[in-house]
Amino acid sequence: MWNQIYDPLNNTTLSTLAAAVPVVTLLVLIASGKVKAHIAAIIALVVANIITIAVYHMPTNMSVRASLLGVVAGFFPIGWIVLNVIFLYQVTVSTGRFELLKRAVGGVTEDRRLQLLLIAFSFGAFFEGASGFGTPVAITGSILIGLGFSPLAASGLSLIANTAPVAYGALGTPIQGLASVTGLDPYILGAMVGRQLPVFSLIVPFWVVWAFAGWKGMKDVWPAILVTGVTFAIPQFVISNYINPWIVDIGASLISMGCLILFLKVWQPKVLWLSPALRGRDESAATMTTPKPMDKTPLTQGELWSALLPWIIVCIVMLIWGNGAFKTWANANFVWNYPVPELHNMINKVPPVAAKPTPEGAVFGFTYLSFTGTGMLIAAIISGFLMGVGPGRLIGEYGRTIKLCAISLITISAMLAIGTLTRLSGVDATLGLAFAATGVLYPFFGTLLGWLGVALTGSDTASNVLFGNLQKITSEQLGLSPILMSAANSSGGVMGKMIDAQSIVVASTATNWYGHEGSILRYVFLHSIVLACLVGLLVTLQAYVYPFTLMVLK
Repeated sequence: MWNQIYDPLNNTTLSTLAAAVPVVTLLVLIASGKVKAHIAAIIALVVANIITIAVYHMPTNMSVRASLLGVVAGFFPIGWIVLNVIFLYQVTVSTGRFELLKRAVGGVTEDRRLQLLLIAFSFGAFFEGASGFGTPVAITGSILIGLGFSPLAASGLSLIANTAPVAYGALGTPIQGLASVTGLDPYILGAMVGRQLPVFSLIVPFWVVWAFAGWKGMKDVWPAILVTGVTFAIPQFVISNYINPWIVDIGASLISMGCLILFLKVWQPKVLWLSPALRGRDESAATMTTPKPMDKTPLTQGELWSALLPWIIVCIVMLIWGNGAFKTWANANFVWNYPVPELHNMINKVPPVAAKPTPEGAVFGFTYLSFTGTGMLIAAIISGFLMGVGPGRLIGEYGRTIKLCAISLITISAMLAIGTLTRLSGVDATLGLAFAATGVLYPFFGTLLGWLGVALTGSDTASNVLFGNLQKITSEQLGLSPILMSAANSSGGVMGKMIDAQSIVVASTATNWYGHEGSILRYVFLHSIVLACLVGLLVTLQAYVYPFTLMVLK
């Protein structure tokens, strides 16, 4: 057995700085724009191994095995989702169905700002609720690039939009993960998150349009933005507090999409915004997608259903794959569990991160049927057959998709290797404890701890599992509500989703803009920081200031 060490240098400041080296290395290399993302990820993984072995005294064989476990976990399930989403997109493009989809969206509105609301926010929220784990950014990014948005706009704005729904993603998986490590009721945790995120469900649609079109461009369509935000935020609050935390995103997104489409039948902006480029961005012709003039001929009923067919199939399949009963059945009957030798249950998480020494599991669960990516593959195959694509052509298209995504899959696997290694070695816990030492300011910095967790791991679920119990223990020591701070970990974490390297690679792959991850990171980073701080401010008000304290569940 090896016990995790959270202050290996016997100096909190030095240990925290050492723990930060891998993630700082990764972010600096990517943001520099001079190092390709997959090279940056591999370098950061090497640095992480050096830190865990030389500073944290983690046995070398454990460090290497943890990295390899992360590499495999990076492909299954995350890379598997990306690969099959892009496969579906490629099939719809090759059959002409995507061109029909563009005309269908253009039939609702040609205004780019309103297309963002409909696709990046509301449509993306549905896929976040149904499957999560990179699916919404992959789908909305590919649709936006197909509609003619610039690569930076399609990538960056999809990432910003995919924030407020994240805590309830994949049918509430982050909430379930948080409940599993804190021992708190998932319904209460989901309700508490539902008293924080609706505020940002109102803000984010305004934020996305402002980031794209500037203040004036946003002001001119404020009625549509308000309809989108209100019709998502209110159901988000009601469903999370009075029904359950599992169907929040699906219910809220469907209501939001329906209300926005109905509203746009009676209201359109006076001046249509037709440019696909980000306001004020000077993108060269080499990195800019210039849209072809859109065919404005109204779709026939048959063409409309033909355009929507692949996505209707995806929705149906994702709802099945996200269903708890299906997952339980599939995981019981179609699974291969591989406990990693000399790693599984050989590492102890110790106080203060855990209440008592607790072995860390290291099992690769190859639940091949229940993987979201498997559902996407099945949906793509069914869609292909219904669109008249034969098996040979589908296989050829899949081969081209693998070639297109190969480097991105390597990058994603390396990112997950870093996250797995830092979690099992205790490096992440060192960073977490640094936040926990902030005393009266803990509600603010504890929220940012959730943001850091997602930025490091790429998953709100992983961040909740990593820091959820720490949030509970620390809040109890400080006399704060453990429900508030546990929920704050998830709510703050959603704003880290737009800057985690894994999501950025998914976005760059979906928009066929691989190699420009640094540009995407630089664009979204400030948005992420500011929004995370606003969540932290709200949680601080909930902790100390009346009447916000009334929002806290006891």
